[in-house]
Amino acid sequence: MNFRNVRNLVWVMAVAWMGVVCNPLLAAERPNFLVILADDLGFSDTGCYGGEIATPNLDALAAGGLRYTQFYNTARCWPTRAAVMTGYYPQQVRRDSMPGATRQYGGGGKRPDWAQTLAEYLRPAGYRTYHSGKWHIDGKPTDNGFDLSDEATRSPGFFDSIRKKNRDPKFYRTTATAQHAIDCLQEHAEDHADQPFFHFLAFHAPHFPLHALPEDIQRYRDRYIAGWDALRAERNQRQRELRLDVGPLSPIETEVGPPYAFPDQLEVLGEGEITRPLPWDELTKEQQQFQATKMAIHAAMVDRMDQEIGRVLTQLKEMGQFKNTWICFLSDNGASAEIMVRGEGHDSSASPGSAATYLCLGPGFSSAANTPFRRHKTWVHEGGISTPFIVHWPEGIRSTNELRTNLGHAIDIAPTVLDLARMELDETAGPPMSGQSLKPSFDDSDAPIHDELWFYHEGNWALRQGDWKIIHSNISRPFPWLRSETAAKESKEDGDWQLYNLANDRAEQNDVADKHPERVQRMADRWWELRDQFLRDSMDDSKRSKRAN
Repeated sequence: MNFRNVRNLVWVMAVAWMGVVCNPLLAAERPNFLVILADDLGFSDTGCYGGEIATPNLDALAAGGLRYTQFYNTARCWPTRAAVMTGYYPQQVRRDSMPGATRQYGGGGKRPDWAQTLAEYLRPAGYRTYHSGKWHIDGKPTDNGFDLSDEATRSPGFFDSIRKKNRDPKFYRTTATAQHAIDCLQEHAEDHADQPFFHFLAFHAPHFPLHALPEDIQRYRDRYIAGWDALRAERNQRQRELRLDVGPLSPIETEVGPPYAFPDQLEVLGEGEITRPLPWDELTKEQQQFQATKMAIHAAMVDRMDQEIGRVLTQLKEMGQFKNTWICFLSDNGASAEIMVRGEGHDSSASPGSAATYLCLGPGFSSAANTPFRRHKTWVHEGGISTPFIVHWPEGIRSTNELRTNLGHAIDIAPTVLDLARMELDETAGPPMSGQSLKPSFDDSDAPIHDELWFYHEGNWALRQGDWKIIHSNISRPFPWLRSETAAKESKEDGDWQLYNLANDRAEQNDVADKHPERVQRMADRWWELRDQFLRDSMDDSKRSKRAN
């Protein structure tokens, strides 16, 4: 080889090297993935979304990455988990119901064979796959692509069962979930350092029952005595200071209480419990103290979850994998207005937040947790389906501490992970994923991800197209929903649609359906078109499984 050829070769190699270095998505090796999912966390519960709860670790991820302000879930826990793991709307994979579906759909539904989990795609491609915490998807994690799994369950609550003779007084589910994740990562570093990993870290917190460690509760014991009205105003002001641009505060809907009524269970909770978010100054002193205490426990649960996330992040740093791990954080639905007593019951004489108690947040402070939006978990108003969404990946994303207004959904996580892992699906079985890769939004807040998003849960219907959103809302629902005549008789004629322009009305206060009847009709027709498509998709019984190349 003569000097000219060597010089040309060196020049070509230098240009190629510069192209790789200048493009972090190419420079990085195949990334690791850490998907963190909270349970019943409100949109404004973390500090970086306007909350007063101490969440320094999540705030640091946001400061080093991206925060999405128009990201959605499905309004309920098990449908969102199916969406995250498969990339499909849960109705497509029989993990939530819809008009026309049978009772085999929903929380007990079995996914079609083609509806694989992310772990089932990634493990054959060389990834080690781990799951820690809540599952709530059909089948067992280790039968659905995960190498290791632990749900950290010792009782219906967060502590070891009060009925055990040899009860472990130190057990706390949030800590145990994080510890399992750390154990998996340590084992990975020791035995599988040559492989990338995918870890699904699904906390139960802050889902009811409200159980927290005494030292965590103490930090918030007197924080909320001013009430939910004051807290909502405070959080909304902080959101403006953070320039989240999520709109003004919605009025509290005092007539909207828990989505299901359990009057017998309410009697167990005593005079401090109320089922409607009344103005704070109308509550008795006993009610104010009881409600403020519940919010203090909720805050303590979020605080502890953040502390445990910090321990997992420390482990990643010790492994030298923090910068090349794509991390995302979201909630499975909005904060919950539910009030009930389950599990091992409620002892009103026990310390609130302890293992012998069973408390739920309820509609008052749930409204505050979902600031500035309207409604709660199970509804498809913004309060039920809006989630904080944080993305962090130093080796792959140039932007830091930036906001993203791209329209996204939990269905987008699976295709994003597969895209970043440089895998393509063989679409020979089942329908194409409804989710889209979020990668274009990493550097461009205007990059289109979705033109429309479809929602349904227990008699609540919605469709968002651009900034326009239609909603049909069922305020009072029979329980259990799938066994009710109301669910069985749902039809197109039942649609009583409201229309909102979310560009200037994220709080969904100004129904303009009467001004745009043609738009409402087009969007309603489209909602049903997608319902028809999802029903067909869900009935595809192809035995072939998708494969990733």
